[in-house]
Parts: sequence; C-alpha cells; structure tokens
Amino acid sequence: MNSSILRDAFQVLTNEAKDLFLPASIPESFGVPTSLEFVRDSVAKNIPLIMRESINDWPALEKWSSKYFRETIPDKEVTVAVTPNGYADGLALHESEEHFVLPLEQTMRMEDFLSALDRKDPNSVLYIQRQNSNLTEDFEELWNDVNEASLDFASEAFNKKPDAINFWMGDERAITSMHKDPYENIYCVLSGYKDFILIPPIDLHNVPRKRYPMGVYMQENDDSLVIEPILDEIGKPRMIEWVSVDPLAPDLERFPSFGNATQYEIRLNAGDMLYLPSLWYHHVRQSHKCIAVNFWYDMEYDARYCFYKMVEKLCNYGQQ
Repeated sequence: MNSSILRDAFQVLTNEAKDLFLPASIPESFGVPTSLEFVRDSVAKNIPLIMRESINDWPALEKWSSKYFRETIPDKEVTVAVTPNGYADGLALHESEEHFVLPLEQTMRMEDFLSALDRKDPNSVLYIQRQNSNLTEDFEELWNDVNEASLDFASEAFNKKPDAINFWMGDERAITSMHKDPYENIYCVLSGYKDFILIPPIDLHNVPRKRYPMGVYMQENDDSLVIEPILDEIGKPRMIEWVSVDPLAPDLERFPSFGNATQYEIRLNAGDMLYLPSLWYHHVRQSHKCIAVNFWYDMEYDARYCFYKMVEKLCNYGQQ
C-alpha cells in the first residue's frame, strides 16, 4: 500500500466524520443529564458534553480560594510541578534537540505555594497537577466540599467508580500540551476558567506525532532549571511518543495535515463540568489561580479502541 492510497483513505475518513457525526460545536446542557441520556447522547457517540452550572451545589464552589486555603490548610504539604516555561509534560529544547520533559517536583507548604503564585516568579511556573488521585490522597481535608453524588449519572453510565480524582491549581502560565488519555474524563472548574482545544480521535492521522527522548527539569545551585536526560538501564535515552505540533501556533508548512484536523475551542467557567471522552486530544490553558477537579474513569477497550489502534498503525506505516 503506497502513501497516496493511505492519504486518500484518511481523507475519506475525515470527510465522512465531518459530514455524518462530528457536531459543528460541542453540545451543551444546563445541569447534568440522566445516566440514560448521557450514555445515549454522549458516551455511545464518543462526543464531549459541556454541562453548564452543573456543580452549583458543591460547597467548594463558594469556599475554595487562596483565602480559604490559607485559613484551613496553610501547613498542608503539597507536591508542586515546577517548570521554567509553564509546560509540565511537554516539549523543550535540550542541546538543540527537542525532548519530552517532565517537571521538577517540589514539596512545599500550601501557604508558600499560594505566596509563590502571588509573586509570579518570572523564572519558574508552579502548578499542582499530581495525577495520583491527589484530591483524595493529598487533600483529604477538602473532600467534604465536593458533592460526589453529582457524578452519579457518570458512574452509572460507565458502570464503575472513578479510578482517580485529581485536584488542579496553578499559574495562568501553566499550559497542558496537547495529548490524549486512556480515561473517560469528567472535568469540573471551581474557580476561574479553563480553555480547551479538543480534537477527536477520528482525526488521529491529522495530528503529527513522533518519538522523543525524555528529560526532567533539575534545579541548579542558583535555582535555575536545566534539563537532565532520562536514560534507561543500559544508558540509552528513554523515548516516548508525543504530539509534535503546538495548536496555539501550528507550523502548517512543517505539519500541513494538522490544518485538516477538526478542532473545537471551548471555555469552562466556575460551576461548569465537561465530559471529555477517552482518546480525545486536548490542550488546556487556564486563568491565574484557577482551581479544578477531574474524575478519571478507566476506558473500555472495546471495538472503538481496536479501530483506533488500527488507524494508529496505518498512520505509523504512512510515516515510514
């Protein structure tokens, strides 16, 4: 099979998806649907759903702020991702070569984290983004401010409880680079706003990716951050596949296919909830001191996943 046949086949896939099932904009509702409506209209179609004003009954919506955290958990030890550019888990240059770089992780008091956000050090960007179910593991004092019953519709639809519940707070310079997750994601904003760029998995062939050597930010004696390569057990660079393009400033001469990708831009405000289906590419920005919680449910490895893996394999074949 030559590359021109693959390109034609992928173009048919793009055209059919746009004509037959991809919406012109992401559907919205006020409040949450029933579990039946959610399965029928969103999960089964693998289409996101914005649920406006759906967590207005959460105590956290009124309580959570820098002032509240300073009063209630000032001495709480928190794990913070630190980067020089705001891109934790993203691409950066090291010795003229792009690397996928993990953030420096530091432990500090919540009071000190909040003070650092106020200072906005130009040389470091801080973000609480530890994805280990940190809301339940690290911030157990805040759990009573969350109305978990609001997620009953999702737990019933997915027929399981969340695998992880994560707490997010940080600098407006902190950006989540475009990626996908093997989870059904329910994302809730409690303060400020989040801006998402979404691309459906059906557009996998239009999203350029490659394998990059891995690195991690380390702190020098002068507090500057440098990249240290991550090596395997035999001293070779560890590698990972990652999205090559920045959707905020895409180089379409280098990545022309990205111009054909279906992209949705949405904003979640405080009180809003987003259903982000598994394997959807997403890029996220936020307002300063934005606070959010997300619930990850393990995805089902069903026929859609098998189809996705086949397309992924064809994409890799076409790039050879």
